[in-house]
Amino acid sequence: MLSGHGDDTYLYKDIQINFSSNIYPHADLTALEQHLCRNIDCIRSYPEPSPRSLEAMIARKYGIEAEEVMVTSGATDAIYLIAQAMRRLKTYHVVHPTFSEYDDACRMFGYEEKEAGAALCWLCNPNNPTGQVVTEDSLLNLSQQFELMVVDQSYEDYTLLHLPQPDEMLRHANIVQIHSMTKQYAIPGLRLGYITGSSSIIQHLRQHGRPWAVNSLAIEAGKWLVAGSEKLIADIQSYTDETQRLRNRLNTIEGITALPTQTTFFLCTIQGATAAELKTHLATKHGILIRDASNFRGLTPHHFRIATQTPAENDALVDAISQFIQQR
Repeated sequence: MLSGHGDDTYLYKDIQINFSSNIYPHADLTALEQHLCRNIDCIRSYPEPSPRSLEAMIARKYGIEAEEVMVTSGATDAIYLIAQAMRRLKTYHVVHPTFSEYDDACRMFGYEEKEAGAALCWLCNPNNPTGQVVTEDSLLNLSQQFELMVVDQSYEDYTLLHLPQPDEMLRHANIVQIHSMTKQYAIPGLRLGYITGSSSIIQHLRQHGRPWAVNSLAIEAGKWLVAGSEKLIADIQSYTDETQRLRNRLNTIEGITALPTQTTFFLCTIQGATAAELKTHLATKHGILIRDASNFRGLTPHHFRIATQTPAENDALVDAISQFIQQR
């Protein structure tokens, strides 16, 4: 696991506004918290060895079979499980810049990276950190080059664009999708995700899964969330509109370029300073945390990532960056 992921608030004192995590920060989790408190006794017993009850609920939601769903302890757990289970493929390709764990998981299980002719491909869609979305046609064309393509749709709820749903992708036997309830419902501490794909692939993945890998509270939360109808992410149209407003304001600052995005997070570059210097200044002087994106493969020491917050918090970020630039 690469050090330097987002949300490293533990490294600083008095962070007041966190732009470093892409997960929606203002979800009202009160009802979920109350439900878990009422069902806290579930921690007294082992969870299901495999969370089949939750898998069945997810399958009904999409109109697919339970054998085509596998619940995992977060999307990252799914990444490492797939890399382990499919290591017979031996070679892999990753579309960069993107989440580092695809590379890390493949290295852990002895794959060789190949630019052309790889058997396994990893695609993050929408992509972290760029915020770009690959269309379904482009995705299907790309998948024809590989024996297996893994599409990580962890941020599928953070865009207005249509993304292929599991019932659509199951027509393509060489594609599996990763989904993140952690991000969909803004519950990063519970670690909950799932894989959808053909029953033969899911059966193979189960053979490499660990028993009791998903804890009782996470399963209980997952069932409550899937059964409910409320969306914990605020109106996505307003959220993306605010993202564009923030980008426009940042682009008025000399030396700052906020790059286009199709989600609620985006990359920026800074001239005349490094992202690390800007991050340290914002954290120590303003209590604001951004994501230094220089450790994403293919990016530079001048790249940083922003995830949209409230209008007032976004304005505070713009003012703080403007002050930093003026003091240089």
